[in-house]
Amino acid sequence: MAYVAWFGDLTKDDVGIAGGKGANLGELYRAGLPVPPGFVLLSNAYFDFIEKSKIGSKISSIIKNTNIYNNNELQRASKEIKSMISNSKMPKDIEKDIRKAYKTLRGGDKEFMVAVRSSATAEDLPTASFAGEQKTFVNIKNESDAVSAVQKCWASLFEARAIFYREEQGFGHTKIGIAVIVQEMVQSEKSGVMFTIDPITNDENVIIIEAVYGLGEAIVSGMVTPDSYRVDKANLKILDKKISKQNFMIALAGDKTSSVNVKEKLRDKQKITDKNIVELAKLGKKIELHYDGKPQDIEWAIVRNNVYIVQSRPVTTLSKKRTQLETTKTKKVSEAKILVRGQGATTGASTGAVKIISGPEEISKVNSGDILVTKMTSPDFVPAMRKASAIVTDEGGITSHAAIVSRELGIPCIVGTGNATKTLHEGEIITVDADHGIVYEGAVDIGMKILKESPSALSSIQMTVPTGTKIYVNLAEPALAEKSAAKDVDGVGLLRAEFMIADIGVHPRKIIEESRQEEFMNKLAEGVRRIGAAFYPRPVVYRTTDFKTNEYRSLIGGKEYEPQENNPMIGYRGCARYVHDPEVFKMELRAIKKVREKYGLKNVWVMVPFVRTIDELKIVNSILREIGLKRSGNFKLWAMVEVPSAVLMIDEISKHVDGVSIGSNDLTQLVLGIDRDNARMAEEFDERNPAVLKAIEQTIKGANRNGITVSICGQAPSVHPEFAEKLVEFGITSISVNPDAIERTRKHVASAEKKLMLKFLRKMGESQ
Repeated sequence: MAYVAWFGDLTKDDVGIAGGKGANLGELYRAGLPVPPGFVLLSNAYFDFIEKSKIGSKISSIIKNTNIYNNNELQRASKEIKSMISNSKMPKDIEKDIRKAYKTLRGGDKEFMVAVRSSATAEDLPTASFAGEQKTFVNIKNESDAVSAVQKCWASLFEARAIFYREEQGFGHTKIGIAVIVQEMVQSEKSGVMFTIDPITNDENVIIIEAVYGLGEAIVSGMVTPDSYRVDKANLKILDKKISKQNFMIALAGDKTSSVNVKEKLRDKQKITDKNIVELAKLGKKIELHYDGKPQDIEWAIVRNNVYIVQSRPVTTLSKKRTQLETTKTKKVSEAKILVRGQGATTGASTGAVKIISGPEEISKVNSGDILVTKMTSPDFVPAMRKASAIVTDEGGITSHAAIVSRELGIPCIVGTGNATKTLHEGEIITVDADHGIVYEGAVDIGMKILKESPSALSSIQMTVPTGTKIYVNLAEPALAEKSAAKDVDGVGLLRAEFMIADIGVHPRKIIEESRQEEFMNKLAEGVRRIGAAFYPRPVVYRTTDFKTNEYRSLIGGKEYEPQENNPMIGYRGCARYVHDPEVFKMELRAIKKVREKYGLKNVWVMVPFVRTIDELKIVNSILREIGLKRSGNFKLWAMVEVPSAVLMIDEISKHVDGVSIGSNDLTQLVLGIDRDNARMAEEFDERNPAVLKAIEQTIKGANRNGITVSICGQAPSVHPEFAEKLVEFGITSISVNPDAIERTRKHVASAEKKLMLKFLRKMGESQ
């Protein structure tokens, strides 16, 4: 078989023919490590395929005429090349070798599944890692499917992110080949990664092990937060453990690989035993020693308590990071070079390595502590944003997705730099000063103190500054529930569903089509339950989903159900969706009903966004009653006032709801006619504009006149004391802000209330 080599025939020196992954698997297999058996379809098969198909020159021409920094052009080029490779006929001699090797690997087994994994010939070099750039296909069950998967792996050599990475790293597209691994499938009960060095601190004395239930796709993609264990490399003593809750895993369900619920009793448990941790650490030391003491990034799996090694590669960029950190010892601000400027969207600062992401398909490249640099984020960036120590974007203002999410996650963020993705370089060390909107070269001491809350500070709620106006918090991340609930706050004024639905990752309509409503409702209910329980008995106002069409399209199956809109911001969103697609809305409401009835969390209420007409509210009320959520003393319905029509119709709206919340970001956008994500118009986008203030005043006074609650959720009250003063003067009931702004906002409000009280007393004195 001219195109095939078995693992036992390969060593680490065979990268040129077997790719980095294939060569390393051969090396590990020959060293007697527990590697599942398999073979490699060598890179000469790929090169012969390209030559016989006569498509090499076409591929080169397409890439030569593509601006890789233009995402639309890059995606178009990738799609065209992949289609060309996938639709070309595979040479018969190559197909024959694949089928013959598959039968040999299968032996006498009737049911035999394999994993088909890409292995690029420039992959896992000491100076560059192509990990995650090409495709892997799991649970392939016959030789015909294996042949098809091989061709898909070849096509994946031209994924958009792979083209971009090769261009950035200076690797020639036509010189890099791709081998394909066909390996016995390990149905992982637990899986994860192991570093024989701490990749954040470069501490060579520590082994880091991360673990999840199910296949490793969940950890690599960032869909699930893994357990993390630190082990002393010298004596194999477990130094510490961080256990993370896992609600779902990726596993074989029937004949498909999909998301499967983790059993309730296992979700909060340690994923692997202490014995497994020590066994893995021993294997890690052995593998590192085999590779002449070079730190390794190792993938592993456990089935029926048997540990398997499925990959090992050198930990790349360590020497680069060390050199940079050593040569850029902490500087004073006065000595530091400014690389880019933008608008600080949060507070705080962070130093770390740049990770440039051109699109959501690249989020798996972001590691803990990296600084995520991108054009602009969207909901499907959230898994990477959770790992990042700071975020820098080319576009957007302080109400953009990147800004809002960063404030909720409590990480430094600078938006609207215009050129960060072109000015900053992959892997370089930078310092992000979000307070001043500046990105510095190297590690810079900007004189900020990081305050850590002690456990005792989180154990009780201390109302330090009493106010008549309630101070609520905006939340979207269940993991922040307990920490936020311990702050000086009266409840949750805006619980956004988008994070939780993005974590589920599948378009709701696809879930309905696949009859997976129960899975969706359980996952959503679990996130809401955690927040509701943390704040009980304080109110938690859950805002039903307000994904826009471009955001929904990024979910699995989204393109099948979502239209392309020129301006999604004022398109098919909010209440209009509930009218046109009530089944999705009902599924969401049933999750809220479960939280209230099964868990007894009657403090969870509902708020509907982007209300345009009274008819929409009537239909919403009708659907609520149908589900069994009827407005009452312990169940409130609020509506968001974000559209000028809602301001003008406040008296009529008040008849159908128990409260309203002013969405100042959208309202400012629609009153002033300014796209809130337009960085060029950021200075003109101001909630303090007289026209916006007039709309807010009209809403507040209208709600008070009709005896309903009136709140506001936005950044302005925490940033501008005079804005908070105006809200109090107008008679606002509550103000909802991000977790980092609670204390500041309460002080602003307390000051405003005192001024109004003094003003009132003076008038009283004058009248007497």
